[in-house]
Amino acid sequence: MGSTVCRTVVEQNDMTLVAAVDPKMAGIDFYQMTGVKARGIEVVGDVSVLPMLGVDVVVDFTNAEAARRNLAFFAENKIRCVVGTTGFSSDDIVGFQEVFRQKKVGAIIASNFSIGAVLMMKFAALAAGFFDSAEIVEMHHERKLDAPSGTAIETAKMISDVRKRLGKGFLEDPTKRETIPGARGAHGGENIHIHSLRTVGAVAHQEVIFGTLGQSLSLRHDSYERSSFMPGVVLALREVFAIDSLKLGIDWIIQRELNDVFGGDSRRGED
Repeated sequence: MGSTVCRTVVEQNDMTLVAAVDPKMAGIDFYQMTGVKARGIEVVGDVSVLPMLGVDVVVDFTNAEAARRNLAFFAENKIRCVVGTTGFSSDDIVGFQEVFRQKKVGAIIASNFSIGAVLMMKFAALAAGFFDSAEIVEMHHERKLDAPSGTAIETAKMISDVRKRLGKGFLEDPTKRETIPGARGAHGGENIHIHSLRTVGAVAHQEVIFGTLGQSLSLRHDSYERSSFMPGVVLALREVFAIDSLKLGIDWIIQRELNDVFGGDSRRGED
């Protein structure tokens, strides 16, 4: 993801790549490490040097442990950030929101930067009120360490929130006994089950399956390459300069695009 982000930034006419951070690759030639043709780029081992390099915004695709430290540093040094790291707790998010609000620094944390995936989640939320059951199947590459994916968790939450607002619950799981524990997957709330697959050759895939009397609806999104996340990253990089606090997801950015087509409320995303 880091190399792909670097390549994407270099290709933008209104962006300049200033540095790359990789603790294991510090001091190594940037082109040798990434294959991205860019001159004067430093590969540094720690974010602490970024303020001296004149960085305006950072893209963070690390892990939750590293990102917790990084985000606190970015806010303190008034460096905007676009974050694709998942695995944060609710308390983490509340803490991030508070510090970025206090420092008046723009930041965006999103579980998925694929525009197609974001639309799939919005479509799932739209459909949630019309069906009696919902299951989520997510599949990722064999190197993904966490399960379920952040996208699956967020999708379940969006569906669940719709059901709660409508005062409807999904039908209870009829399963009384799992012959093999875990066969019905993880509980995503409101009787929504999440099933995680880790498969060689996969990148990022998710299907939401709704059911009601005599019919079903399946919403599926597939990312075949990491380049699929880059249009969303670019959108976030441009939008983060217009905000002065932490925003979650990029659906509120995409919603504005939908409003331009269909009309509707164009308010900014909620904190």
